[in-house]
Formats: sequence, C-alpha cells, structure tokens
Amino acid sequence: MPELQAWIDHVMQANQFTYETLFVDDGSTDNSWEVIKSLQEKYSTVRGIKFRRNYGKSAALNQGFLECNGDVVITMDADLQDSPDEIPELYRMITEDDFDLVSGWKQKRFDPITKTLPTKLFNAVTRKMSGIELNDFNCGLKVYKKKVVKKY
Repeated sequence: MPELQAWIDHVMQANQFTYETLFVDDGSTDNSWEVIKSLQEKYSTVRGIKFRRNYGKSAALNQGFLECNGDVVITMDADLQDSPDEIPELYRMITEDDFDLVSGWKQKRFDPITKTLPTKLFNAVTRKMSGIELNDFNCGLKVYKKKVVKKY
C-alpha cells in the first residue's frame, strides 16, 4: 500500500488533480490497518475504512462508494497489478468523452489455462447476458461517474 499510495500521489500531483485515496481494509489478518493509519498520517489525502471481518470484495466496494466524495470514482486493487499511470487517460474518458464507466482490461494474462479459460467463458457469458461490452468484468481498475455509484 505505501508504494501504491506514493505512485498515486505522484500521478495525481503531476496532473494537478485534487483527489482522495480511500483504502478499505476488508478484514484482513495482516497489518493492513496499521499501514493505512500510517498512510493517513503521511498523506492528508488518505482515508481508511476497516471491516471487522472479510465480507467480500462487493461489500468493500459498496462501502467505498458510500464513503467517497469525488465526481469521478476510480477503483483499483492494492496489489500493484494495475498502474496508476493509467488514471489520467481514464479520467479524460469520463470527463471529456462522457463515458459513465470505463473498465481496465488485462489483455495479456500470465495465469495458467485453468484460470484464463473460466475467466474468458465468464466474460463471454456476462457480455452476452448483460449486453454490456466489457472485455474484462473482473478487472479491479474501473472509473465511474459519481452518478453511477451514488444513490441520490
């Protein structure tokens, strides 16, 4: 998380974006909450949410959506598999191209076929059933207009 926050901070400052980073500790048993608290002390832009136990990614995203304040909301996993360097272009697609949602897409996967084949099948079926043309529904890197994630 410290490396991710430093990277996000660098990208955001280089582009003169105002922002907040909201870390959700999804009930992990490591020292994530202590790391989040130390990041809050170092960066005024960092806030944290702590779950008592793991309720799953959907619950973490939902709580993050409830707590976030921005007009553009970006989600990303903390495992550094998604690059904060993508943020300016994704932000532009929301603010200038007027998309409601932009999703990342891991085009080259290095996972075994036992993981990639079910993922491809899931994405194909979900595209067909939902009518939403996303290539990678499971990619954690997504950008939303506020109206997509907030109830009014």
